[in-house]
Amino acid sequence: MAADSEDIVEASHAGKEWTDSRDNGATEEVGDTDSEEEQEEEEEEEEDDEEEDEPKLKYARMTSHLLPVYRNGDATSAFLVAGDKMFIGTHNGNIHVVSLPSFHSLRVYHAHSASITAISISPYPPPSSIARPEAVNRVVSQAQAAPKKSPTVASGSSSSPRTPRQPAVPNTPSNAIYIATASLDGNVCVASLVDAKDVQLRNFARPIQAVALSPDYRNDRTYLSGGLAGELVVTVGGRAGTSSTSTTVGTASATASSWLGSIGLSSNTGKDTVLHSGEGAVSTIKWSLSGKYVAWVNEHGIKIMRSNLHLESADSEFAWKRIGHVPRPHEGDWDDMAGVWKARVEWIDEKSLETDEDDKARELAAPSPATAKLKQQASTIDQRIEKLVVGWGGTVWMINIHPGGVGVGKHAGERTVGQAEIIKILRMDCIVSGLSLYTPTLLLVLAYILPDEKESSELEQRKGHKSKSSISSTKSEPSGGIRRRQNALSPELRLIDLASSEEVDTDGLTVSRFERLSATDYHLGILPAQRARPITRTPKGTLEALTGMGTGLWNATVSATTLLSSSASVRSNGSRSDADSSAKIPHRGVTRSHAAHPHIAAPGMKIFIHSPYDCIIATKRDLSDHLSWLVEQSRYELAWNLIDDHPEVISSSPEKLAEIGPGTTDRKRDSIDDFYDDNASTIDSASRLINSSVEKEKRRIGELWIQQLVATGDWVTAGKICGKVLGTSSRWEHWVWTFASAKKFDEISDFIPTTQLHPPLASAIYEVVLGHYIQNDRPRARDLLDQWPPELFDIKNVTIELENQLKYRDVREDSVEGGERGRDWRIVQESLGKLYTADGRPREALKCFIRLQDADAAMALIKDYHLVDAVADDIPGLILLRVTKDQARSAPRKELEDATSEAINLLVVEAQHGIVRPEVVVNQLQDEDLALYLFFYLKSLWKGEGLSEEVGQNRERLVVESKSLVDEFADLTIRSFASYDRPLLMEFLKTSTSYTLEKASQVCEARGYIPELVYLYSKTGQTKRALFLIIDRLADVSQAIAFAKQQDDSDLWEDLLNYSMDKPRFIRGLLEEVGTAIDPITLVRRIPEGLEIPGLREGLSRMVREYDIQHSISSGVARVLRGEVAIAQITLRAGQRKGVKFDIIHREDHIDVAPSDLTTDTQSATPASPPAAAQKEPQPGHCVSCQEPFNEEEKETLVGFACGHIFHLPHLLSYLHPSRPPTPPRVETNENGDYARTRSIGAKVTHARLLRDKISGGCPVCAT
Repeated sequence: MAADSEDIVEASHAGKEWTDSRDNGATEEVGDTDSEEEQEEEEEEEEDDEEEDEPKLKYARMTSHLLPVYRNGDATSAFLVAGDKMFIGTHNGNIHVVSLPSFHSLRVYHAHSASITAISISPYPPPSSIARPEAVNRVVSQAQAAPKKSPTVASGSSSSPRTPRQPAVPNTPSNAIYIATASLDGNVCVASLVDAKDVQLRNFARPIQAVALSPDYRNDRTYLSGGLAGELVVTVGGRAGTSSTSTTVGTASATASSWLGSIGLSSNTGKDTVLHSGEGAVSTIKWSLSGKYVAWVNEHGIKIMRSNLHLESADSEFAWKRIGHVPRPHEGDWDDMAGVWKARVEWIDEKSLETDEDDKARELAAPSPATAKLKQQASTIDQRIEKLVVGWGGTVWMINIHPGGVGVGKHAGERTVGQAEIIKILRMDCIVSGLSLYTPTLLLVLAYILPDEKESSELEQRKGHKSKSSISSTKSEPSGGIRRRQNALSPELRLIDLASSEEVDTDGLTVSRFERLSATDYHLGILPAQRARPITRTPKGTLEALTGMGTGLWNATVSATTLLSSSASVRSNGSRSDADSSAKIPHRGVTRSHAAHPHIAAPGMKIFIHSPYDCIIATKRDLSDHLSWLVEQSRYELAWNLIDDHPEVISSSPEKLAEIGPGTTDRKRDSIDDFYDDNASTIDSASRLINSSVEKEKRRIGELWIQQLVATGDWVTAGKICGKVLGTSSRWEHWVWTFASAKKFDEISDFIPTTQLHPPLASAIYEVVLGHYIQNDRPRARDLLDQWPPELFDIKNVTIELENQLKYRDVREDSVEGGERGRDWRIVQESLGKLYTADGRPREALKCFIRLQDADAAMALIKDYHLVDAVADDIPGLILLRVTKDQARSAPRKELEDATSEAINLLVVEAQHGIVRPEVVVNQLQDEDLALYLFFYLKSLWKGEGLSEEVGQNRERLVVESKSLVDEFADLTIRSFASYDRPLLMEFLKTSTSYTLEKASQVCEARGYIPELVYLYSKTGQTKRALFLIIDRLADVSQAIAFAKQQDDSDLWEDLLNYSMDKPRFIRGLLEEVGTAIDPITLVRRIPEGLEIPGLREGLSRMVREYDIQHSISSGVARVLRGEVAIAQITLRAGQRKGVKFDIIHREDHIDVAPSDLTTDTQSATPASPPAAAQKEPQPGHCVSCQEPFNEEEKETLVGFACGHIFHLPHLLSYLHPSRPPTPPRVETNENGDYARTRSIGAKVTHARLLRDKISGGCPVCAT
């Protein structure tokens, strides 16, 4: 709610329940009559205990924008708002037409000599305003900026010469309307807004209370009027610019005018017809929105009749026929007050109603029969029901008007033009001064509260004044001399739920001098919510093109700096002058319509409340208002979440931006000119301003939220909210100290920022929290050290605190905490290790992790910082980091090998780098009698485990170098491998040459490793001993044969044959596997006669078959070889016998030579590196080497090959032998030194033979 509306509204959101009673199908609501004082006090206490509901409307006083209306002591007596205009009638008979939303006076004229009682316009509602041309905009701006005058159109007095002439109203569609006013002077004035000459004044000789123009007045010149004469009169016709007397007045002139008019001799002053009379004064007349019906009220009740518009030809007789009558109540003061209370009539357009978030909830609630009927009828679209709401005295009627048609059933054949049906009746405890539907389920009522007689008399005695009539227009009472009691209460604006008949919202309005006002002095005007219009694309202006935003965001975004820094106020400040209440902004050929108040420019329904001295606007509360209300009600959680979910609640509210405060701008911009000079920078600064404003407001509300939680003792929630809403280091420091002083570390520590703020949060904050937990809760201190980066605090201060825990034995390795031995000691050591690492002291950190036997952390440090040398004096400890005592005693070897692999691989790598030599590791492991772990180390060192490729070295080379490191411990390695890995032993024996054969043989003999001994014996030349080991110890004939084949020693074969001749199994094995290693005849002849050899036939067959296969293969290879040689010889001889033919093609610049086949010997070619020119693709007729074309006078010898390549002879020789100069074969030359053209056969043969010796390898290009 805007700040300027604090003195307007006195909220009293007290729901009032009503009881239902049925009367002829309608629902009547009766107030609770229980008046016991004790019960009322209890109810008041209960209401005070209940949470206050948020009001649904916000208010703003617009009186300061209507100061011309109240000049010379004038006061408002009639009011109407429609479209983009407001129409105000005063007690002095003036009519003010005000443009909305700017509240600029569009036209003022004096139409009556007494108070104006009613205003009507046609068409209603007026046409919507559309985009106007630039010329029209200029006219409008000039009209609005020019001084105003008050011309008289009804009275005979002329304007003063000193009064400036009032400019004409632009003739635009929205201005093309007629205004009818009724007055106590008995006149009805109908004037065109745009044409000052188009005006009629009609005198009815009695005060007129109501007037209603036909919706089609432009064409039919018809209006209805009524007043104290008790007659409802329809007036048709009349000439513009004339003043006439109604034909219903019984004067001679009126009678003559009526008689002359009947015979066609009248001057067309119009015709008046009395439609109804005799039932008291007519107080209200209202035409329906469709124009088909008219509702009017006299002292006897509410009448509804069919108008003369939109009638079919068959229904013309129903024009001005009454279709419904609702009698007034007859109890209470109705007999006396029916003529005093002014009835308020409103036709409802359901499409233009406001929407409310609680509508659905109310619709889903159990509806009353009346609301169910309303909903059912509203769903019947094709019947086009018109809705009417009437408030009269303390009663409200809701009436549906059904369209007519041909009757059915017992009314078959009867034709009707409409039917009125009462849907609901509400009886209230107030006088209705205005009403309408706010939403489909909420009724809006302007309530005039009747003062209690006892209270009012006491109030008068206390005040010490009496009611008296107004004696001048300058007094505080309305004009007209009506005596008023000065004890009236302020009016209320109520929202009533139609389903439950309860007041959903009630706002008490503080208006000027309300104590002396009556119910008829108040007026309620509704400006419906704008319907969605078709989107039309228009060229974007400079601002929209730059920002990509529509003009709807003008005040909230682009001109935010102008809004907050200029003289234009975003609020109405009471009764300031016009110059102060509106900003005067120069323009550059463009006119922008600025709203007089942000509430008017807001979307949705606008509710205007008029009293004689005040104008108040009420609109639906938006998110910004909801935010303000939440803050006022100390509901900070909801307020913060609202801004977080909808940041536009700040950016779209000028009031909020003003409350938060302007941002820092480079320079002031007090006008649109300044804005256009540098609009790009303004947009950027405005965006930054809005973003900073949103964050600033979130922080402000967030801190209020925290303060509220701390005040209630909810420190846990307060800590969570700190992490959610605090954003600056100064506020974090404040609240952390607040929690620390209250010893609430647990509640805030989880939410202290873990990232560096700007400016950074003081390190002392983190150190104090850590110090608290190091002393009192060390597991929590460890968790915080894991969460907080070391950059947030001073590492040295925290490490000193931890070291003191060990130094002063506050924690010990054998102490028990939480049922766990040494828990806090391990936490302190672990924390110190991490902090030492972060502080650049990895060696000290490594010691901590080794004490903890934290292999992962220790190994990571050793690898990252190459700290193996730091533990070089305790290699067993490094290797056993991951081995527990239980594992060392009973774990299998595979498990132990996996547990120690990382440390051993690291030692292998460092041995490769020369940091920890193998002898250091071996000596320490031998001293500790860790033979198994020594085997793991030697094995990894032998296989190069853990080594990876480095720049300039491959892994194979690194593995070879790693194996060479084992040579120093070769004999030890043999013993270790023999004990734990026999296959690796054989590999080592075959690969290494550094071990002692005798010691190796002793180890193998001691363990009975025969294959290893065989290898060692054969390596020392004891082949016979090795063979007999295979035969005697292994009895493996296949291995013996393989060993003999490997040694390829005839003596060894002889020993094997001699040994095998008495062993049938060995003889069969020799027959099957010896193959061609020895002469099979010799083997067969050595077999003793009569020796029974199982499988002898199979053995012999296999041996013969192997020889046959070998013979067949050899024969096939020989045949293939002979065939290939013969083909090669034929090709060679054919090529040698074949000649070469040169085809010379004559060209203009050179000769192309295309050689044919040429005998070459590519098998013996020895190509040389070709010159650079020869590497190009040779062209026909060009030398391959020099790329020059041949000509007819060519003197060099040309050499061509069958492949197509042609050379100059010297160039060919240079091509073949680039290292020495070319020396052509000697031939005969002439006296000039050139080659002689001779027919000598000898010279040619000699030349050819010498040339063949030089180029015997064939074409050098193809050979490469």
